[in-house]
Amino acid sequence: MDVYRKRIRHLYIRVGPPDGRVRVSAPLYIDEAAVRQAVAKRMPWIRRQQEKHRRRGRETELRLVSGEHHYVEGSSVSLNVTTYDGPPSVYLLGESTLEMRVRPGADLRQRSELLTRWYRHRLGSRVPAIIAAWEPVMEVQVAEWRIRRMKTRWGTCNCRARRIWLNLELAKKPIRCLEYVIVHEMAHLIEPSHNRRFWGILDRFMPSWRSYREELNRFPDGNPTA
Repeated sequence: MDVYRKRIRHLYIRVGPPDGRVRVSAPLYIDEAAVRQAVAKRMPWIRRQQEKHRRRGRETELRLVSGEHHYVEGSSVSLNVTTYDGPPSVYLLGESTLEMRVRPGADLRQRSELLTRWYRHRLGSRVPAIIAAWEPVMEVQVAEWRIRRMKTRWGTCNCRARRIWLNLELAKKPIRCLEYVIVHEMAHLIEPSHNRRFWGILDRFMPSWRSYREELNRFPDGNPTA
């Protein structure tokens, strides 16, 4: 277990991939006994998260071949890979098939890069409308947003630059979960810290945020906790 002392009001417990190691962010005023007690109280949840990580580790690594199942915006789709003597491409065919066209001899790395680019483009196409819808409601403005891979966060916010980063894995999650993460990060433009005021802001603008967070973190292929 790793314990990090920070200038925060509340204690946070995370179980990180790939080994399920427990990471605790604790306020400066809480002693070690209180930290251990808090961890012990959350142990059933911690064990469940660790089992999820172990289960994922045992799963066969994706090979990006026909018949595999992937997630797109919350829906499970079947991958169909075909060779094509032209530009590689990925697109949804109906509601249940993810069509991947690759050149003959394309290896796993090339297929993975192709799928990653497609996920990034699709996620990027969803973000602007969500931000635009919430800016007048929350009375904040996002100067910039970007997408990147993150191991322990669904999103982050640079309050000074008014920049939001979003985890690429959100392309696989339901749109409502993506919206929750965006609103969560936009709330940091009002209150930078995870304090009582911050959670009150979420309660006011998105009363159902807890259910969205729970859905996000239990959804298949999900690692971070937000």
